[in-house]
Amino acid sequence: MISSKDHKVYKKKLSNGAEGLLIDIPGATVMTFEFCFRAGNFLMDRKKWETPHIMEHMSLGANSRYKKARLFEAEFKKNGSYSNAHTSPYHVWYDAECADFEWERILDLLTLAFSEPHFSTEEFKAECGNVRDELIGRSNNHGRTLSLAMYEAFGMLAMPDKEGVKLMQNVTLNDVKEHHKKTHTTSNMRFIIAGNLQGRMTYIEEFLSKIKLPKGRGLIDIPTERPSKFKKAIYIPRTSVSNIYFDLTTFTSKRFKDADWDAASIANNILTETLYSKILGEAREQGLVYSMASGFGQYKSFIDWGIIAQVQQENLPALFEIIVRQLKKIKSGDVDDADIEAAKQYALGRYQRGAQTVGGVMAGYSSRYFFEGGVTDYFSYPERLKKVKKAKVTEVMQAMFEDNIWGLGILGTANAELRALAEEKVSSLWQP
Repeated sequence: MISSKDHKVYKKKLSNGAEGLLIDIPGATVMTFEFCFRAGNFLMDRKKWETPHIMEHMSLGANSRYKKARLFEAEFKKNGSYSNAHTSPYHVWYDAECADFEWERILDLLTLAFSEPHFSTEEFKAECGNVRDELIGRSNNHGRTLSLAMYEAFGMLAMPDKEGVKLMQNVTLNDVKEHHKKTHTTSNMRFIIAGNLQGRMTYIEEFLSKIKLPKGRGLIDIPTERPSKFKKAIYIPRTSVSNIYFDLTTFTSKRFKDADWDAASIANNILTETLYSKILGEAREQGLVYSMASGFGQYKSFIDWGIIAQVQQENLPALFEIIVRQLKKIKSGDVDDADIEAAKQYALGRYQRGAQTVGGVMAGYSSRYFFEGGVTDYFSYPERLKKVKKAKVTEVMQAMFEDNIWGLGILGTANAELRALAEEKVSSLWQP
């Protein structure tokens, strides 16, 4: 159990194999629920890639009690509650948030949806249409299009949205039913429930222990992916896009511990998170770019770090010069202690803001728990931040460039000379 005056976290394992976290937040006026299954795209043949996505849509539709999705939706949200479902390469998960007074009803309805779906031919056709429309809409997001193309080139679990649309014709209703049967088992289910749980935990455990799903054979393992460097920068020409979207990503096979992740968050804050950050701040001062973002991601066998933005063609060389210079400085330890401390203060404030809502507290646990089963020591973060030193920040950023696995992607309108210049500039980051 992790505990403070603000909330307590209880790790539970039920008799049917399901596992989860119960987060008691005294005085909370809402309840939040997340149920996660290892049921993502990685389990499908590529030609049937969108099967989990279609299944996810249908699993919040008609079920054993409500014969139409609209009727279920009306009942679920009649008191203003929220529900949604999501699909990733690894997971399918279902979430809801409701007023405290109706938490039992919403828990019942949410679990009913994914445990007893009614996979009808009529709704299969309708949801295929809705998924198709969703993917076409996503394909208009240029940053997403570039990111998916890059991860596919790295050899990762990714598929361009337009290809997903084309391959949907291969998915049958039986594929959806079989995928649900294979993946929606109690031993493959993880959950987090947060809110005022005083006097409620026994009921919740008993309720979830009786959910109408087979036990299955345990938690499905996440696949081991091995990214590989591609030979040439990816270019996706878009004559309708006058500026340039870029994505620069690098990988390390080293595993991060908590102290490494703390240092990584500080490095990220120093580089791009604020208007006084080293890369974004300098670029804004020169009028080169409006916004940009960077971040670390964790996978089973590696960690990645990437930086993305959109920039006018004429500003690209100057922006890349700033990116390369500032990354070389942080890799070499050329960072002022004052910058480290400022980044810590920013991180501390963001941490405290994250605890303002029940959903914010849950978010502090969900990503790590669903991915690896670990429970973040939420309350130790302020003390851990104090321990972050420049040497660890430097060590973490050096690690990201040691394996020489990286890639640059560009989308928009950029001639060959400009693309070659950009790739040449950033390639020096991986040179001794």
